[in-house]
Amino acid sequence: MTSVQYVNYKDYVLPPVAHTEESLEYAENFSVKDTDVFAVTFPKSGTVWMQEILPLILNEGDLTPVQTIPNWDRVPWLEETRLALVMDQLKSPRALVTHFLYDLMPASFHQSKAKIIYVMRNPKDVIVSFYYFHQMAAFLEDPGTFDEFLDKFLDGKLAFGKWTDHVKSWRKPELGDRILYITYEEMKEDLPTALRKISRFLGKNLREEVIQKIAENCSFTVMKNNPMSNFSLVPKVYMDSDKSPFLRKGVAGDWKNHFTSEQLSHLNSVITKELDGFTLPWSLN
Repeated sequence: MTSVQYVNYKDYVLPPVAHTEESLEYAENFSVKDTDVFAVTFPKSGTVWMQEILPLILNEGDLTPVQTIPNWDRVPWLEETRLALVMDQLKSPRALVTHFLYDLMPASFHQSKAKIIYVMRNPKDVIVSFYYFHQMAAFLEDPGTFDEFLDKFLDGKLAFGKWTDHVKSWRKPELGDRILYITYEEMKEDLPTALRKISRFLGKNLREEVIQKIAENCSFTVMKNNPMSNFSLVPKVYMDSDKSPFLRKGVAGDWKNHFTSEQLSHLNSVITKELDGFTLPWSLN
């Protein structure tokens, strides 16, 4: 089994290569503006989708950014090394993504009026997608069997910690109207409606033809064929698409092809207990 030396940041475990002591210090001291927009996700919950959607909404349908700039530079991760390199190129309003827990966000974030879009995905599909990502990403540990991986996920023994901790950390009443909660599933079911919702939240009153244009360009097929979005520019030594493509299926419900009834029962028991009354938008059964 492959061994990877992860980065520990305030007891939050992150993969190497993209995360360093320097990048995390930069994130901690990052100066957040009131006009900034953060898409916040647990991994494999729609992060790359939001890196496509946000520039198109903020630029009112202009395709230039998504066709000419790699997604990690057009909407960089707060905690990764690329941010310091592209900061001067980001135009206001700046769009960023992060996998951070709420309490790991920089002090300037908590003092700002920056907006947050929290995208949540059914944890069963998160697990499946994360499992295949571990197979192809050299900076993540070998996942082992699916059963072994499920146990690690539920125990919080993978990079980025527990899914339940992440979800709970961003349910903060003090964020008020600064935060919009949306699910991967509602985006899959009706992307134009989700885009209208996000646009209104960001103060953009986009024409219907612009919404449809954005929806078309944010489809799984278009993104999978866009080298600026499909991670094909990443050297194979880091991400081997022969083992599993980065943009694999882009569907909701693939968990049905992977979970046994025993595994479902175990997941349901663990997550229900840890969320302790927290209402989820889908059934875990």
